[in-house]
Amino acid sequence: MKEIRGELIISLILIGLLFVIFNPWNIIMPDMMIISILLCLVSLFSIFTIFIWREKRGDEREEFHRLFADRLAFLAGSGVLIIGVVIQELNHTLDRWLVTALVVMILGKVIGLIYGKKKF
Repeated sequence: MKEIRGELIISLILIGLLFVIFNPWNIIMPDMMIISILLCLVSLFSIFTIFIWREKRGDEREEFHRLFADRLAFLAGSGVLIIGVVIQELNHTLDRWLVTALVVMILGKVIGLIYGKKKF
């Protein structure tokens, strides 16, 4: 648990910033405040990706936990995007970004599988 403390802290801050940008309290934020939050969000996401790319291989048990977490994250993300696509399509207001994000996730998964089979 100690080795993933930094990743957990960055993840929680990212979730907090996304929650603030979602604006659940209907507080009107000035444009400068939104730009500052977006800048922090992009910076923290960059740091988060560095943590992911620097993960070290461990034993089979650690590898299984990592693969299980990756699979669960992919299914959760794509499931939410599918629900969003269905709801917005039923309302006849489908946002292209939902479809684009879903396509990118699926392509990333397929490319990762192909890369993994060829490299390993």
